Amino acid sequence: MSERRGRTTAGPRHRRRRTTLTVGIPLALTAAVTTTYGTGLGVFGEGAGQTASAATTATAATKAITAATVAAPAWTADTADGFASVNSLGQNGTYGGRGGQTVTVKTLADLEKYATAEEPYVIVVAAAITMNPVGKEIKVRSDKTIVGQGTSGQIVGGGFFLGTGVHNVIIRNLTIRDSYQGVWNDKDHDFDAVQMDGAHHVWIDHNDLRHMADGLIDVRKDSTNVTVSWNKFSDNNKTFGIGWTENLVTDITIHHNWFRETEQRNPSTDNAAHAHLYNNYLQDDPGTTIKSSYGNYSRGSTKMVLENSYFQGMNNPVTKDATAAIVQRGNTFSGTSGRNESGGTAFDPRSFYGYTPDRTADVPALLTAGTGPRTTIGTANGTAGAASTKAATGAAATTLTVAKDGSGQFTTVQAAVDAVPANNPSRVVISVKPGTYRETVKVPANKPHVTVQGTGASRKDTVIVFNNAAGTAKPGGGTYGTSGSATVAVEADDFQARNLTINNDFDEARNQSLSGHQAVALRTAADQVLLDGIIVDGDQDTLLLDTAAKDRLGRVYVANSYVSGNVDFVFGRATAVIDQSVITLKKRWDGTSAGYITAPSTAADRKGILINRSVVNGDVSAGSFFLGRNWHAGGDATLRPQTTVRNSTLSAAVKSTPWSDMGGFSWKNDRFAEYRNTGPGSGAASGDRPQLTDSQATGQEVADWLGNWTPTA
Repeated sequence: MSERRGRTTAGPRHRRRRTTLTVGIPLALTAAVTTTYGTGLGVFGEGAGQTASAATTATAATKAITAATVAAPAWTADTADGFASVNSLGQNGTYGGRGGQTVTVKTLADLEKYATAEEPYVIVVAAAITMNPVGKEIKVRSDKTIVGQGTSGQIVGGGFFLGTGVHNVIIRNLTIRDSYQGVWNDKDHDFDAVQMDGAHHVWIDHNDLRHMADGLIDVRKDSTNVTVSWNKFSDNNKTFGIGWTENLVTDITIHHNWFRETEQRNPSTDNAAHAHLYNNYLQDDPGTTIKSSYGNYSRGSTKMVLENSYFQGMNNPVTKDATAAIVQRGNTFSGTSGRNESGGTAFDPRSFYGYTPDRTADVPALLTAGTGPRTTIGTANGTAGAASTKAATGAAATTLTVAKDGSGQFTTVQAAVDAVPANNPSRVVISVKPGTYRETVKVPANKPHVTVQGTGASRKDTVIVFNNAAGTAKPGGGTYGTSGSATVAVEADDFQARNLTINNDFDEARNQSLSGHQAVALRTAADQVLLDGIIVDGDQDTLLLDTAAKDRLGRVYVANSYVSGNVDFVFGRATAVIDQSVITLKKRWDGTSAGYITAPSTAADRKGILINRSVVNGDVSAGSFFLGRNWHAGGDATLRPQTTVRNSTLSAAVKSTPWSDMGGFSWKNDRFAEYRNTGPGSGAASGDRPQLTDSQATGQEVADWLGNWTPTA
């Protein structure tokens, strides 16, 4: 869409560095998936007891679980945050087609049939669908969720249109691309990825939008209550326009989006009543094809709050009209030039909704790893490996609510776990409201198909924390030991954790006399464990990825998450993937920098730990951390510990000789390697730094680790 007449754009005239146009950012690896877990040995702390009223609630919850029969993916319970969550215009939040029928589409005819229907639908796009004619925009009706199945859902050569009065629409996990017609500043082809004219309550989340003839997103003509989150915008001219109105109606939240190789409208916000932009990453690298004209622009009478965003190399990163307002706080500008403006009064976003911004310094790593489609948002009828998983996907999820203030069914997470019936056949979602839950949680082996999910706007809002260490005395005598120290222990297959923090805050400095400082935040001893969008925080032995027994397979997929610690803080014998995540290195209790990221104890016939498309960083000294060491648990010489780190960004904290011996066993006799890592901590192949060949790397991908299990959230 062209800008509204009578206005001029900020900064220099729009231009390109070269006349050719690159195709854009490659698609994410199709074998990826997502995150979240826990395990512990017993019930400790405030979750140990259960009142009569809680027991009554548990009985009712058990009946509800048994009665659940209607098929629906667990992620259809997701609702928007930001302004799309606000109760207004007769619509209380944005939840799309939840409650309607779930359909899978692979053709244009089927997609259009369900997207334009009157009734609610959850529409799963399971193929690349080409628009005919080019530029076609499907006219979506109200109460729809349109979501890509893994990374296979693509809309090629067109997009979606949401007209006046259309409301309660979710567009997630799609790649929408390639309606470009060869003219950079194209005024003849109004082909957008998503266009809204007078729509409200719309959530656009985790999409890859690129290479369109006109806008990637146009929010026009008094559209309001819109949230745009975790999207990747690239390879485009007029990227994201808001306005085309004389009225001050639009309320919009734009957070955790990555703008790269985009020229203008990043976004341009004209006459918005309330525009809240936070934790976005605007990147313009030198020598690339497209040169930025301007970044965030507050136009007309817009009131904008801009916070904790990261601007790298942008021209005119923040501009405003004399009549507009921008309140800036916590932003970072690296290598930018030209206009960077603020002024006027805006509004307090927290008067409309709650949110917790991430640290500005973390934004580049977080967004390069976490934006765009994820393979775990897909249908519940994927190719799950175990019969128990297939059984679980045949029934609708039952939800149990936990709230510290008593507004839920339970006040502790463990009480909700206790309410899940033994050998439950279908998914149970334990929905945990924001708060700090100081307790230990154990999900026993006879309670599969459990999801523990925080309901806050941020994974920081819901925290499960305790402070047991290996040497902490148990009430009945003895000590907990390393595995028993876990804040959350997961022994049940098909477990999921999402949007929360699991922490062990044992204080080493104050407990120097204690023997055994290992303090596990999360322990898993199960198969098909999915950890998505969580924080796992500790120091020594933070994340124990185990199996139920030496001869049992235990697969874990961690994605879009943070894991932090210092000594052996990702360890165990599981077959585990850490994908598109941030691994944060922490100093020891005495302020020194030294440690090991991984300590695998892998069986010879199994895969070990794979770190893929992730970032290793932290405020520690250069050259102070090993990528890993080989743990032959119990001195078992038959083990073949394995860690592979590939396609990841390594900070200078990583040693130039990144692998170490352990327990008298040489790491060179086990399986440690890298492949195509970047950053100051990466290095060339040598005898002390093995690198996979391209041929070898094809056998060490996510799909090789997960086998016949396709994680679905």
